[in-house]
Amino acid sequence: MPTNEDSLTAAPVTEDRTVAMVAYLTFIGLIVAIVMHNSNKTRLASFHLRQSLGLMLTAIIYWPINFILLFVPILGWLITMVVLVSLLVLWVMGLMGALQGTMKPVPVLGPLYQRLFANVFN
Repeated sequence: MPTNEDSLTAAPVTEDRTVAMVAYLTFIGLIVAIVMHNSNKTRLASFHLRQSLGLMLTAIIYWPINFILLFVPILGWLITMVVLVSLLVLWVMGLMGALQGTMKPVPVLGPLYQRLFANVFN
């Protein structure tokens, strides 16, 4: 089994996969997953906690920009829709990775989240 954190090895159905899945279920789910993770730290759960935290922070940071763009006819609306649909697709991809027990980062932003939050949830 490869040892690097970006490996695509599947984990058995255990608490680490449960923590990984719960991390994607709203902000409250992220908090619950962090509490669950503190009692039994695993690489899979840490990986998905970082991915989920990154996606949620990206959405929170984008929210004020979204509000401003909604006042720009057509182009602002299109940009808003593209970004929101993109965030939704990334969230679904992260959740699917957690369900499968793999440590595959979400496209584009996932590796950045892993670098930014490298020391979080260890």
